[in-house]
Amino acid sequence: MNTNMQNEIVIGPDRVMDVRPIPCSIKHKLIIRTWLELPVGDHFVLLNDHDPVPLYYQFSAQWPAAFTWEHLVRGPEEFRVKITKLKQIEPQSPPADGIKHDLGQRIPAKTRIALTEIEAA
Repeated sequence: MNTNMQNEIVIGPDRVMDVRPIPCSIKHKLIIRTWLELPVGDHFVLLNDHDPVPLYYQFSAQWPAAFTWEHLVRGPEEFRVKITKLKQIEPQSPPADGIKHDLGQRIPAKTRIALTEIEAA
């Protein structure tokens, strides 16, 4: 497996970021990092082999009102979503309780409680 794959993926001149060959274990991190590095008002088109609904929910939970999400193609073989950055995102400091998700940002207490209740059910 190529461990330098993250560095090889770039947005082409057509503004398309093809993540189909990228392992799922790093796909979200790479997409989010790419979006965070965009200038405000800029966009890219995410090309994937499935509808990236979980990624949309992640964006919605972490950065509401900071992006737009526009489906350009909805399968069945390929999915294209235009993701635009609407405002600058400030880096967050590490949480005091040490609970982090994969990007090192704090999971709100309400979400932790809900997840605990779901796991207990």
